[in-house]
Amino acid sequence: MPKRNRLHFLMPPPQWRTAVVLMCGAIIGLGSYAFYSSKAWSYLSNSPETCVNCHIMAPQYATWQHSSHREKANCNDCHVPHDNPFRTYFFKAKDGMRHATMFTLRLEPQNIFIKEAGIEVVQENCIRCHGGLIANAQLMVQTQQFHTSFEERLCWECHREVPHGRVKSLSSTPYARVPMLSSPVPVWLKKMTE
Repeated sequence: MPKRNRLHFLMPPPQWRTAVVLMCGAIIGLGSYAFYSSKAWSYLSNSPETCVNCHIMAPQYATWQHSSHREKANCNDCHVPHDNPFRTYFFKAKDGMRHATMFTLRLEPQNIFIKEAGIEVVQENCIRCHGGLIANAQLMVQTQQFHTSFEERLCWECHREVPHGRVKSLSSTPYARVPMLSSPVPVWLKKMTE
């Protein structure tokens, strides 16, 4: 089959072309608007300001900002796996889609709790960053008879206040100052729209 005939086969019938073009235009337009209004490009960065694009993360951002972790770690350092890039971006995409869906459909809970997958990732990252301290602490713990293995307990069972304190709801930090992303539109997108 010649190349021209293959392409012709993909085209809708003449009586449907206008409707198909309008529908495709509407889908592309709505998709572009959603991409722009949600600041979707920002989720590829490690900026903590990205996590407060949704207002529901204001307490977590405010408490992190006043924690000892602020100088050394951002949201992704604790809440995203770092063992390989594929797992990192798959986890970010999966978790981000869940967050975006819940926020869009107004299903966000009053009390935010970390999911099971997130618990595993945060525990891995605590151990990744504080491995040297854990090795020294294990010797101390074994001599004090607290427990023999750090696999038995989660780090925040003892370190409850790190880094978010006892955040329980959207109203826990009512006057939290939440920053806006520094650039509302990325440079490459601004050039495309000019």
